[in-house]
Amino acid sequence: MNHILHIDASARGKPSVSRQLSNEIVQKISSDQTQVTYRDVSQGLSFVDEQMIGAYYTQKAERSAEQHQSIALSDTIVEELMAADAVVIGMPIYNFSMPAGFKTWSDLAARVGETFKYTENGPVGLLEAKKAYVAVTSGGTEVGSEIDFLTPWLRHFLGFIGIYDVEIVQAEAINRNGDKAINQARASIASIQ
Repeated sequence: MNHILHIDASARGKPSVSRQLSNEIVQKISSDQTQVTYRDVSQGLSFVDEQMIGAYYTQKAERSAEQHQSIALSDTIVEELMAADAVVIGMPIYNFSMPAGFKTWSDLAARVGETFKYTENGPVGLLEAKKAYVAVTSGGTEVGSEIDFLTPWLRHFLGFIGIYDVEIVQAEAINRNGDKAINQARASIASIQ
């Protein structure tokens, strides 16, 4: 890997298991030459608003200075995605789904003409040949169960922008399974090629 985009979504700091596991994945897949771009989305990002949508649908050369400013963060997020060979995400399940900060990040990352395009056959992702590793943690939700609304959505969203190779490393139902769940996740990380 030449360039990794590392994203953490947990509102917890150092005690966060998803942060610990995502960091271990980054260590596993990187070398001395790997550049890592880190983004913590837990502290909140600007929501997409009407001005931003107007800027998105205005040709770049025709955007006003105000429009360029309104989408500067979105442009940076898109640039980070484009530059990365791999995306590593530390993602806790909050109330059966994702933390709000990550949903906001996804809204800023999904850009028509940048990360996906519309075709006669529907939308097509433009970020091909990238791999995503996601460290998913939960207190009680079992990954893949009928109450897990995170992992199906995440696979769909990443595929929507062109990232189809998604590896989920899970430490699920930690409140019930404790260290056993975390150790199983670490064993999965150790086996990443």
